[in-house]
Amino acid sequence: MLREEPIKVKEYSFAVAKIRDYAQLMKPNLSFMVVFSSVVGYLIAPGIPFVWSKVLLLFMGGMLITNGANIINQILERYSDRMMKRTMNRPLPTERMGTTEAWALCLVSAVSGFFILAYYFNLYSACLSLLSLLLYGFAYTPMKKIHPIATFIGAIPGALPPLIGWVAATGTLSGQLGLGGWALFLIQFFWQFPHFWAIAWVGYEDYLKAGIRMLPSAQGKTSFTGLQCIFYSLTLIPLAMLPHQLGLSGQTGMWICIGCGFMYTFTSFLFYLKNDKASAKRLMYSSFIYLPTVLLALLIDRP
Repeated sequence: MLREEPIKVKEYSFAVAKIRDYAQLMKPNLSFMVVFSSVVGYLIAPGIPFVWSKVLLLFMGGMLITNGANIINQILERYSDRMMKRTMNRPLPTERMGTTEAWALCLVSAVSGFFILAYYFNLYSACLSLLSLLLYGFAYTPMKKIHPIATFIGAIPGALPPLIGWVAATGTLSGQLGLGGWALFLIQFFWQFPHFWAIAWVGYEDYLKAGIRMLPSAQGKTSFTGLQCIFYSLTLIPLAMLPHQLGLSGQTGMWICIGCGFMYTFTSFLFYLKNDKASAKRLMYSSFIYLPTVLLALLIDRP
C-alpha cells in the first residue's frame, strides 16, 4: 500500500495537468460567449419554445465546433505564441502537448459538434458551423500575419453564431423568415471591429513580436484606429432598430440596444481623442458589456 500511494498521486497530478492543458487549448471562456450568442439566436426565432434539452444540445454542439476552431488556431500559431507573453505558456508552445494529439482532439471535437447539430437540428446549421470553423482556422488565423484585412475576415465567423442558432431553429437563411437571422449577424459583425482593434491596441507590442498585424493603419497605434472604431460603432445605432422592425423584439429591447450603441460610440470617440492605453481598455470593456446586454435585451423583450 505504501508503494501504491505515490503512484496514485502522480497519476492524479498527470490527469489534472492534462485536463488543464485541454481547457487551455479549447479556450472555454471565449467559446462560451460565442455559443451564448448562438443560443440567443435560436431562442429569438419565432415560435421556438424554451426546451432545456434542445438548448443544451445546441450549446454542446456549438462548444465542440468552437473548440475545434480554437485548437486549429493554436496549432497554426504555436511558434508565434512562444513570442508573446500572454500565450507563451500554452500547451503547444511549451511542448507539453504535441500537434498530433492536438489535431486528434480537434477532429473528435469538431466532428462530434457537427453531428450533434446535424442530427438534432438540421444539416444547414451544421454546415454553417463547419464554414465558421474553416474561415476562423484556415483564413483568419494565417491572414493575421499578412494583412489587417484579417479583422474583416475574422468578423465573418465571429458573427455567424447567432445566425447558426437562427438556422438551427428555422432551417432557412432566405425569405422573410431568414431576415431575422441576418439582422443578428449584422449586429455582431459590426460590433467586432472596435472590439478587435481595442484588444489589438492594448496588446500591440506583444502582437508585433509575433509579426501579427491587427490594427487598420500600417503606422500602428495612430488615432486612425479610433476613427474607424467610431464608424463601426455608429453603424450599430441604426442596426439596433432592425430586430424591432422585423418583429423580433419590442420597443424596450430596441431602446436598450440603441443606448448600448451610443455607449459604444462614446467610448470609441474617447479612444479617438486620447489614443492611449486607458481609453483603449475602456473601449475593450465596453465591448464586453455591449454584446451580452444587447442579446439579452432582444431575448427578454421578445414578443
